Amino acid sequence: MITPERAPGRAPVPGEGPGTVPDAGLERWRLILGSAAQRHTGPLGPGNAGRDAALDWLYGRDPDLARRGVRRSGTTPREGGDGPSAVTAIDWLDDIHRLFPKETIERLERDAVEKYGIQEIVTDPAVLERVEPSQTLLRAVLRTKHLMNPQVLRLARRIVESVVKQLMARLRPEIRRAFHGTRSRRPSRVPLARDFDFRQTVKANLAHYQPAERRLLIERAHFHSRTRRQVTQWQLILLVDQSGSMAGSVIHSAVTAACLWGLPGLKTHLVAFDTQVVDLTADVTDPVELLMRVQLGGGTNIARAVEYGAGLVENPRRTIVALITDFYEGGDPYRLVRAVRGLVEQGSTVLGLAALDEDAEPDYDRLTAGQLASAGAHVGAMTPGRLAEFVAERLGR
Repeated sequence: MITPERAPGRAPVPGEGPGTVPDAGLERWRLILGSAAQRHTGPLGPGNAGRDAALDWLYGRDPDLARRGVRRSGTTPREGGDGPSAVTAIDWLDDIHRLFPKETIERLERDAVEKYGIQEIVTDPAVLERVEPSQTLLRAVLRTKHLMNPQVLRLARRIVESVVKQLMARLRPEIRRAFHGTRSRRPSRVPLARDFDFRQTVKANLAHYQPAERRLLIERAHFHSRTRRQVTQWQLILLVDQSGSMAGSVIHSAVTAACLWGLPGLKTHLVAFDTQVVDLTADVTDPVELLMRVQLGGGTNIARAVEYGAGLVENPRRTIVALITDFYEGGDPYRLVRAVRGLVEQGSTVLGLAALDEDAEPDYDRLTAGQLASAGAHVGAMTPGRLAEFVAERLGR
């Protein structure tokens, strides 16, 4: 009979005897502190021994460990010395999918690709078939797809399609909601959750408050009404920096543009740039195809992109130019400032966004960003939903 404690293919854990049940609290400390703590905490049980080996395979390659004199735990077999691990990326992926919850898997895969550069996760067909689609892996695909042969590209496209589908499902309702009209003070008889009037509902039902149970019974809920915006044609010109550091913003720009496409009163353009400018507006309705055309990396000429965007403007006072970049200008910064100032002076609204994603945590050149702000641009970072709200507010004026 095969028991979990002695499953085939698993090496015995030193100090582990039959019938021994490790203390859960000590096991957790052992996982946190590493193998050096084992003489104090005792050995790990079967499940946590596997987790420890999977974590060691990834984080044990951190060069800082050697500098600090920390030795690897030895739970993962190695070929000797400092040679490569005998465990392959495929084995490791199988292990973490078996041993960890989904949120932890995504974090481990992100660190494997972004922190330790284990590129076979996105370039090896056998690995791509097992990997969990995520935004991290999508960014990695965008960075490495120029290295992929046609077979690998077909598998990588599965990741692109899956993540774009997830983002569209999450962002489309949020973005479209911004264009449903603004709330007014007039009450509404239409019971919509998004129009729930919390203050008026509480005020109208105070007579039904039950002090003993500290509970308010709602006899009648109140709702706001919404005004209908007058439809006037506006332009939204998204200028997206496709340098390597902007991968997350490129992804969200493509999905945001697709969500905004076809809204009444809004004409959307999507332009990607590095040292060259590529107008991707024709592919906006298919964000998967659009992302497969994007090539991350290379230099950056922001001024050229802004000048191209200025050439698309039809009615300056009905135009929003959203420049999505880290502001590290590889061209002429004075030319960039002049181009932005020219747009502002003719009446266009210019947004300088250092990030357009769910985290909105930018890393950018503050000097150039400050110069553009002085020229009249609105500089900051936004989530896609907040950008949609900003655009909707302008359309409602």
